[in-house]
Amino acid sequence: MSDRRKERNSLVILRLALRNIKEGGLRTYLNVAALVLVILLIIGFQGLFDGMLASTTRAIIEDEVAGGQFWHENYDPYDPLSIEDSHGRIPEKLRNSIKEGEAEPVLIRLGTIYPQGRMQTALIRGIDPKQKVLSLPTETLLTENTDLPVMIGTRMARNMKLKEGESLIIRWRDSKGTFDAAEGRIVSIMNTQVPAIDEGNLWVPLDRLQEMTALPGEATIIIMGSDTDGHTPSSGWIFRSRDQLMSDIREIVRTKRISSLIIYLILLFSGMLAIFDTQVLSLFRRRREIGTLIALGMTRQQVIALFTLEGMLYGIIALAVSILLGLPLLFYLTSEGIALPEIIDSYGIAMGERLYPVYSFELVAGTVILIMSVVTVVSFIPTRTIARLNPTQAIQGKIT
Repeated sequence: MSDRRKERNSLVILRLALRNIKEGGLRTYLNVAALVLVILLIIGFQGLFDGMLASTTRAIIEDEVAGGQFWHENYDPYDPLSIEDSHGRIPEKLRNSIKEGEAEPVLIRLGTIYPQGRMQTALIRGIDPKQKVLSLPTETLLTENTDLPVMIGTRMARNMKLKEGESLIIRWRDSKGTFDAAEGRIVSIMNTQVPAIDEGNLWVPLDRLQEMTALPGEATIIIMGSDTDGHTPSSGWIFRSRDQLMSDIREIVRTKRISSLIIYLILLFSGMLAIFDTQVLSLFRRRREIGTLIALGMTRQQVIALFTLEGMLYGIIALAVSILLGLPLLFYLTSEGIALPEIIDSYGIAMGERLYPVYSFELVAGTVILIMSVVTVVSFIPTRTIARLNPTQAIQGKIT
């Protein structure tokens, strides 16, 4: 009998809460709209950051990092002056991996190009045209139509106003310090998202660059495939894991997420303030109703539960509206992506022409739980006033 009574009381409280929400009119619409905006913006922005990280990570791994790299001990990609001394014999223990296609040596040298009579410094990267470790279209370097085939990226081609089939003078210095020059021909222009291997980079066959610089059998870095287990550091070489090589881009995304946290807090505070003000106003305007409910036999805990449930219903309704409005929008963004302006290329981040957001279950569930928790707590806080009412004040509808 007691269970039936509790169930009946719960249904009564639910009906009263639904009726009060329905009769709230414009106030209900504004509260729901504020919560919908908070939910969609938080999920939307987080999805953009997750999509940016996923896209950038995938592009860098496929085109530049692979499974990790061995660097010559003198190599520092942020110090151009270290390039001249950053070369050494390929370690014996890695040669079998190179023969089996599980690793790929790359020789990097400083050079100068003269496109259309202009002078521009560049990095000359030698790589085996038959390599399969990276997803770069290096097979285009397998040509007999020119003595020095060159592959460049779309960014460099655009900035230097170069086209496929054009020739350019390339000057370099060999291992003896002697300057030499040759005419290279652009055999292909690759489309890659990674600016680090595009802007200011010339890709040529490895054996040709080794011959030009008098560095036979030497390399600057050795790019490993997806499996790097069992490889130990060699004398004169330092192993950089995939996580180490990806740390910069992860730090950039983390910094942007921290800066966006301010926006999230403002949005969350706005939704919280809307619910809080609504509950405080309801307690003031409905003080006679509260007194009547208590006089009719409702306990203080049941009245508190009623007002708290009303606040929770705002969140539930907002969640339902967010699903109706957000699912089509999120599905459209994940399938079509968001077009990015060309200025993004100058930021130095590996981004494509379109950004595809990623909305994981953890992101959506975490946001929903956060919003519902905040709404519940904010709805409960003003109702503590009801617990301090005495019977006389309840009957008269007074709240002090």
